[in-house]
Amino acid sequence: MKIRAAVLTTMEAERPYADSKPLAIEELELDPPQEGEVLLRMTAAGVCHSDLSVVDGNRPRPLPMALGHEGTGVVEEVGPGVAGLSVGDHVVTVFLPRCGECANCRTDGKLPCSRGTESNTAGYLPGGGKKIRLHRPDGEEVLHHLGVSAFATHAVVHESSVVKIGEDVPPEAAAPLGCAVLTGGGAVVNAGDPQEGDTIMVVGLGGVGIAALLTAIGLGKGKVIGVDAQEAKLKRASELGADEVWTPEQVAEQGITADLVIEAAGHPRAFETAFAATAVGGRTVTVGLPSPSAESVIHPVVLTSEARTVIGSYLGSAVPSRDIPRNEQLWRDGDLPVEELVSSRIRLEDINEAMDTLAEARAIRQIILFEESDQAQ
Repeated sequence: MKIRAAVLTTMEAERPYADSKPLAIEELELDPPQEGEVLLRMTAAGVCHSDLSVVDGNRPRPLPMALGHEGTGVVEEVGPGVAGLSVGDHVVTVFLPRCGECANCRTDGKLPCSRGTESNTAGYLPGGGKKIRLHRPDGEEVLHHLGVSAFATHAVVHESSVVKIGEDVPPEAAAPLGCAVLTGGGAVVNAGDPQEGDTIMVVGLGGVGIAALLTAIGLGKGKVIGVDAQEAKLKRASELGADEVWTPEQVAEQGITADLVIEAAGHPRAFETAFAATAVGGRTVTVGLPSPSAESVIHPVVLTSEARTVIGSYLGSAVPSRDIPRNEQLWRDGDLPVEELVSSRIRLEDINEAMDTLAEARAIRQIILFEESDQAQ
């Protein structure tokens, strides 16, 4: 079938991306789902920093590649051997599928699936072998981003890359459940394991950071603090219920600390801020993904003398099949207002401008909403 998708044709293009246009909206051929796969009609997709990291070259991937990984859609066709999914089901996409069999999958979310990581790096769909379902009209293969390629009107994905949700969850709330909320919320709940009375600080108030903040507020364990360099994001954190908001400079000058500090900015200075703000006996959870060449400076003696813990958390140490339904129910109960993450609603054609907005840290979560008129015939 013919679809429209945002295809990355070059990495490390000059900014602004609105001018250099590294992403092209192309008409592609999408093969029907094969064994263990489903066809989705996409209804929404979130623009995440992990997408930008491919565009700017911090997370190199083979090209050409149809980008996007945080999405939601409706199942339109089910391939052979698929269990638990039917035509008409509403689902959330997951950018790190789990095979459920490798040693990493037996760590209860602590480590990413080794097989899923291998297929993601290659740009293939999971399930073993070179599985590519996207092609240009001339037959050239277009690779999949993190097993999803959500910046498209339709997608074929492996069944392990989706989790079923209720039809009552609106698309703009559903899409962040598969990445921003899974990652930020998981960093708090799974990796941070906050106790009653703990003060929780979130450093970096982008999509993942605000998701962590909302999760911490919903838990009601103790005081919640938001930290960011931008006044607009601090104001938004206050509006959402943060007890205190501070700039990194204020945190350092006033010696503000917390029992659990989530670093969600993906920047080495943010990690240093988070580590310095962690109280004696506290935990620093880093969930941001900085450039591979980035370096931070900490004093190791503090780890011993203050009995501190530093925890790395990938994808919020989450098990999607467990955590997404849990977060969906929290949304339904009013304890996790996911739609508050959305800072703007855009069209697929706005994707290059959206990357500029993200690179300039002017957005929390931009959501592409697909209308019926966007869908290929």
